[in-house]
Amino acid sequence: MKYTQLGNTDLHVSRICFGCWQLSPSFWGEIALEPWQQSVHAAIDHGVNFLDTADAYGDGYAEEQLGILMKRDGLRDKFTIATKFFWKFTEPCGRHPDTTYEYILRACEDSLNRLQTDHIDLYQIHAWDAITRPDEVARAFHKLKSDGKVRYFGVSNLNPEQMDLYRSHFEVSCLQPAYSLLDRGIEARELPYCLNHNIGVINFSPLFRGLLGGKYTADSTIDGTRANGPLFRGEGLRIMVEAIDKAKEIAADHDLTVAQLAMRWTLTNPAITSAIAGVKKPEHIIGTVKAADDVLSQKVWYQVANLFTEAQTRALATKA
Repeated sequence: MKYTQLGNTDLHVSRICFGCWQLSPSFWGEIALEPWQQSVHAAIDHGVNFLDTADAYGDGYAEEQLGILMKRDGLRDKFTIATKFFWKFTEPCGRHPDTTYEYILRACEDSLNRLQTDHIDLYQIHAWDAITRPDEVARAFHKLKSDGKVRYFGVSNLNPEQMDLYRSHFEVSCLQPAYSLLDRGIEARELPYCLNHNIGVINFSPLFRGLLGGKYTADSTIDGTRANGPLFRGEGLRIMVEAIDKAKEIAADHDLTVAQLAMRWTLTNPAITSAIAGVKKPEHIIGTVKAADDVLSQKVWYQVANLFTEAQTRALATKA
C-alpha cells in the first residue's frame, strides 16, 4: 500500500480509504455484520489506515458498529478516522440540515460516543448549509479543536465559492466529492482549486455506485435507489456493460480487474489523495488495494476516459 499526506495536515493516509456508507440500510439494504467486521481486519492486513464514515450513515448505525468493533478488537490506533455531520436526524420533525454552533458541538459529542473514541482525525461538513453563517461554524470548530476533540476539518460536496467562504474563517484540509469515470464534473473547478490551495481530496463512489465493478450483465436487475438511474437499467445498462467489457481488456493488459482499473484511473489524477472503497465483505477491500500500487500512463488514462465518455453519452441519449 502507498501512503500520502492529506492536504495541509500531518496525516499520512493510505491511497485507498475504507468507506462505511454501505452500513446505510436505506441506501444499500441490510448487510451481514460479521463479513463487514472481517473486512475491517482485512483492510488493516493490506495496509489500509484510513477510514471514512458519517453520522448520517444509518442515522448513527455505521459509527456505532465501527465503535463497537474498534473497542472490542483494539483497533482505534490502526486508523485515521474521518466522519461527517450535517443531517439532524434525531428530531420528530424529520431529517434536515443543521450546522449551527450548538448542533455541531452536540453532533461531535454524539459521534465520539458512538465511535468510542476521544478524538476525530478529520471532521467534515457533509454538504453546504445555506442558512448558517460560516463564522458560526468556525466558532464551533475552534472550540472542538481547542478541546482536543477534532484534529482537522474538511468539507464534502462543496464548490470553490463555498469553500472560499469557509476558508476565510477556518482551515479547510480536505474535500470529499464524488468522482469516477462516469462522474467527472469536479475536474474543471474543484480539483484545480484543491491543488492550488493544498487541500486533500478523498473521492467517494469511484466505482459509480458499483456499476464499474464489472459484475453486472445487460440482463441484470439492479434494485434499491440505483434502479431509477438511466445507466442502471434497460438500453443504458446494455451500453454501459458493453463499455465495461471493453475496459476489461484494457485492465487485463495491466494485470488489473476492471474495478481496479476504475479506481486507479481516479487515483492517477494528481489532486486525488485517496479513493474511498465502499465495503460490505472482505473481497471488496482485498480486491481493491492493488489499484493503489501505481498510476496509469497519460495515454491509457485518456483511452479509458474517452471510452466511458462516449458510452455514457449514448446511454443517456436513450432516456429521451
